[in-house]
Amino acid sequence: MFKGHPKSLYVAFFANMGERFGFYTMMGILVYYLTAKYGLTPTKAGVIYSVFYASIYGLALVGGIFADRTKNYKGVIFVGLLTMLLGYVLMSIPGLGLAFTVTALFVIAFGNGLFKGNLQAVVGQIYDDKKYAHLRDSAFSVFYMGINVGALFAPHAAAGIINWFINKQGYLRNDILPSLIHKFQDGTITAKETDDLQRIANEVSPAPVTDLVSWAPHYLTIYSDGFNWAFGVAGLTMVFSFLVYVFFKKMLPDVKKQEETGQRVVELPKEETRQRLTALFLVFAVVIFFWMSFHQNGLTMSFFARDYTVQQVGPFAYLFFNLWSLLAMIVGFYGFLNMIDKNNSVKNRMIAALFFIAGIFATVYFYNSFDKVNPFSPELFQPFNPSFIVILTPVVVGLFAWWRKRNMEPSTPRKIGIGMLLTSVAFFVLLFGSLNLVPFADLTPESPRVGVGWLISTYFILTVAELFLSPMGISFVSKVSPPKYQGVMQGAWLGATAVGNLFLGIGSYLYERVQIWQVWLVFVILTLISAGFIFSIMKKLDKVSKD
Repeated sequence: MFKGHPKSLYVAFFANMGERFGFYTMMGILVYYLTAKYGLTPTKAGVIYSVFYASIYGLALVGGIFADRTKNYKGVIFVGLLTMLLGYVLMSIPGLGLAFTVTALFVIAFGNGLFKGNLQAVVGQIYDDKKYAHLRDSAFSVFYMGINVGALFAPHAAAGIINWFINKQGYLRNDILPSLIHKFQDGTITAKETDDLQRIANEVSPAPVTDLVSWAPHYLTIYSDGFNWAFGVAGLTMVFSFLVYVFFKKMLPDVKKQEETGQRVVELPKEETRQRLTALFLVFAVVIFFWMSFHQNGLTMSFFARDYTVQQVGPFAYLFFNLWSLLAMIVGFYGFLNMIDKNNSVKNRMIAALFFIAGIFATVYFYNSFDKVNPFSPELFQPFNPSFIVILTPVVVGLFAWWRKRNMEPSTPRKIGIGMLLTSVAFFVLLFGSLNLVPFADLTPESPRVGVGWLISTYFILTVAELFLSPMGISFVSKVSPPKYQGVMQGAWLGATAVGNLFLGIGSYLYERVQIWQVWLVFVILTLISAGFIFSIMKKLDKVSKD
């Protein structure tokens, strides 16, 4: 995938990968932490989650303004990395109140605002060189894969460290207990729920629990402290990104020097600037609804995984939930792709065949080693999206290249429109799987649950949609942005994401109040309308995006 690309893409790829590992370690467990530690309802946790997610992206506008005015993109990125590291350190401190947690989240959001959009702008600046301009879309697909390599490992790291900490204290992890404990402490628990609390407490404790009054807060503290340890692991990955960036940032372009030496265009005609900005803001308006829908994966879809999906699976399904078997399948898949690639030498194809065979044998070995019934924690649904990104990126990049050779490749805006249509299909799948489920208000520990296939299928289709929309959107912004507004426009792209994230709470609000299938119907309709709009303005978008 890196073939033909400049080496500076490696720097951006790995700096982004480490930061995203930390970010997704935290995001995969944040709503669980807020509801468990502070007893927040899904609606209240959703408000904090959506405001934080919006701030992550909205503050990229601030970072873009700093970078555009100073032309010191690399310096602003450096400060952003340090700021985020501080935020993760604060999140890892146990036993502190909700206000402290919200403050730590803001510190992370501010640092991310300085980092994320400007790194994307720098990647675009690499491909402003006419020598590499034709690789811009594929470059952003590869760059985007760096995000998801980090995200692939993150939830497994979070689950592992949480479970390790709780087990080290002599208990087992149970994700139903925190809600029951808060009801018990608030005096709102029913007799049936008290019996459930006693039964589960005995199951997770080394000895029968005789005093729920003292046991309940003790268990809740241990449970939530495990999450603080996971936040600390997220901070460690920031050190990796920081070191990669510090040692290799000289390989990235320096816009200020390029402008001073006349290597870079500073201004465009006013009419062309106006046309470009208009097209950009039309696209920004559309992607608001994509991110409002897509980022339900960390909110209502996470609640759905916890509340409505089975908590244990057979050995075949568990292949996708176990990190090592998942990696074995990915290695085998990449071996297969390289084995059939006619552009590779015979030697490389033989090596690839060995990896393919090794992946198959390892997968079979893991399958045979698993139990007939394998429990798993709900955050382990989070790696499906990045796993599918890692698997599908070479496929999608190859598809684009195949289309390009035959002059059939859709324009970047058309790829974005296709992504919106696929998003609607994904939520329709989840809608269909939710038709016979009880409302959230009627849930009990004995309520029916659905198989994991519904969420996995939804994640798969959403991932394909994301590959058509998100990296292509970033590529579109880098291509169309007037030179003097590159940082601000990348910030505005992320700002559109922020606006979408502000509306995430609508999903969690509906989750508590309507039938579950009706929640997904809202997102089906919104994304269909958005797709229709972007195709209606396609001529305008295609005009400004031509090389």
